[in-house]
Amino acid sequence: MNVAKQFGENLTRARKSADLSQDELAARASVHRTAISQMERGMRVVRIDTLVKLATCVEASPLKLLDGIGWEPHEQKG
Repeated sequence: MNVAKQFGENLTRARKSADLSQDELAARASVHRTAISQMERGMRVVRIDTLVKLATCVEASPLKLLDGIGWEPHEQKG
C-alpha cells in the first residue's frame, strides 16, 4: 500500500466535497499550494500537525483523511 497515494486520494475527495480549490485550502491551512498539490498526487507525506489543519479546513475528521491506510506487522522469525 502506498500511504501517500491513499492520503492524497482522500484529501482530494474531501477538498472537493468542501468545495475548495487547492489555493483556498492552502490559504486556510497555512500551507503552500504546491504542497497541497504534492500531497494530493501522493508525492509528499503529511506531518501530523498538517493533517489536523487540513482536516479542520475541509470540515472532516483526521480519520476520514486516513481512511484505507493501514499496516500489518511482519512475523518475526526465530
